[in-house]
Amino acid sequence: MVRIAGVNIPDNKKIPIALGYIYGIGLPLARHILHITQVDESKKAKDLSAAEVNKLRDVIEKNYKVE
Repeated sequence: MVRIAGVNIPDNKKIPIALGYIYGIGLPLARHILHITQVDESKKAKDLSAAEVNKLRDVIEKNYKVE
């Protein structure tokens, strides 16, 4: 299970939807974050590599006020 910004995101959801479980991130912002990090939005959360998770975590926790 992937944990970003203190939230466990569901494994079986596509990553744009899964990022929406984090407070303050909706579908448009999730897609923007995926574009910035160059992560394929058709992947499911469980299929992300450790490097992709780290990129997402860095962008979300450093650039957006997620509490």
